[in-house]
Amino acid sequence: MYRIASILFALSLAACNGTTPPSTDSTAATGDTAAVSTPADAPAVAPENTLEPAPVDDAKKVCDASKVQSLVGQTASQDVVDKAKADSGSGTTRVIKPGEMVTMDFQDDRLTLEVDDGNVIQSVRCG
Repeated sequence: MYRIASILFALSLAACNGTTPPSTDSTAATGDTAAVSTPADAPAVAPENTLEPAPVDDAKKVCDASKVQSLVGQTASQDVVDKAKADSGSGTTRVIKPGEMVTMDFQDDRLTLEVDDGNVIQSVRCG
């Protein structure tokens, strides 16, 4: 058991005995900070703070279901859904059929149309 432990210890020491290549930085030997050499194949590094922030969408859409309550009782055809989206100012729409599983997350830019088995709109709300 002692032999195995000493062999493992010797192997771990040998693995740690790595060598580092000599520095290609000319300032290491001279202490001169004005001249720093970089290899020709080194990738270019962008200077800090040069990236522009992503543009902010100031015109974020917010749903207003009160503008499309007149759709209750109409068939939810693609044209009706598209018009409802435009008229309500929403960014997205979803049509929920009876028994269909939906997420419970609230999105203030989403118009939700609940329909019956005949695809007739039963309620209109945001979220």
